[in-house]
Amino acid sequence: MTSVGIPDTEAKPRTFVLASRASKLAQIQTNIVRDALEAAFPTFSFDTCFMSTEGDKNQSQALYLLGGKALWTKELEVALKEKTVDMLVHSLKDVPTILPEGCELGAIMEREDPVDSLVVKQALPYKTLEELPDGSVVGTSSVRRVAQLRKSFPKLRFLDVVRRHNTRGNLNTRLAKLDAPDGPFTALILAKAGLVRLGMGNRITQDLGPPILYHAVSQAALGVEIRSDDSEVQELCKALVHPETQLRCLAERALLRTLEGGCSVPVGVHTVLTDTENGTEGLKSGSLHITGCVTSIDGSLHVQDTLIQQVHNAEEAEQAGLKLATTLIANGAKTILDDINRDRAKRASA
Repeated sequence: MTSVGIPDTEAKPRTFVLASRASKLAQIQTNIVRDALEAAFPTFSFDTCFMSTEGDKNQSQALYLLGGKALWTKELEVALKEKTVDMLVHSLKDVPTILPEGCELGAIMEREDPVDSLVVKQALPYKTLEELPDGSVVGTSSVRRVAQLRKSFPKLRFLDVVRRHNTRGNLNTRLAKLDAPDGPFTALILAKAGLVRLGMGNRITQDLGPPILYHAVSQAALGVEIRSDDSEVQELCKALVHPETQLRCLAERALLRTLEGGCSVPVGVHTVLTDTENGTEGLKSGSLHITGCVTSIDGSLHVQDTLIQQVHNAEEAEQAGLKLATTLIANGAKTILDDINRDRAKRASA
């Protein structure tokens, strides 16, 4: 067993409860975390529970109009703060960059490949965006993807989630809508990590990485949210941390926090940590390469920049993200985001 300095409680051993959303993907991800904890601490007891959040219940309204990310986490955080559960397992891209008072990120685990992927209707022969006929309808639930891809593929129709063509819901539902003979979509764009974790990686026909498509902040990483005053769980979470992923994701989250972007704002990123140096306690330093971009909804305006900075800890990684965000703002990103927020407010009140 890994030693974490947790006192033995022979009288009433504590069962640590991990909670997440009720979707199949969320359950798989929670089980990944539980299994890692059980492997690291075989004498401890871990349990899971799952609940529906506002984001799960509201399947008819576009994410772009719903706004912030708290719709995926609020109900779970209530249970955490009330001590009904001890850890929340999130897709880190869905976690607000500012957590409620009394909550913190206990761990960021090793991320899967963070790219987005193209999935073409099964009956069609196409494999890539370049092969799709002009006017083909490509569905996604992300305005970030729509904005970036309209810039590179102006002859394709990229549709965000709307009431008539809702592509949200579980992955099986979305793929069934895609493959339906009378369905409106030629293809969907989905996060690769979700497809792989659900055992559906065989449906991927093309990975869409930079410079064509920059992924969402923290995409493909799992985050574990805990109470700030729970020292036992804090110690447990140390066994889950993947230092390289943590530095990359903290830089990305700081970028987004500074830009004040939310779940449905077209902020894309790509980060790499190279020339890493290990010390006696693990990762000591590395060269962080972080690219960030902000794109207008119609794809006509695009602001992008890259920062390379040596980082030794979480604080320096976050400073790198903040610094890049400041550069993007100076180069016009704030103007794009302000226009997007005005458009959202106008459409939401219509």
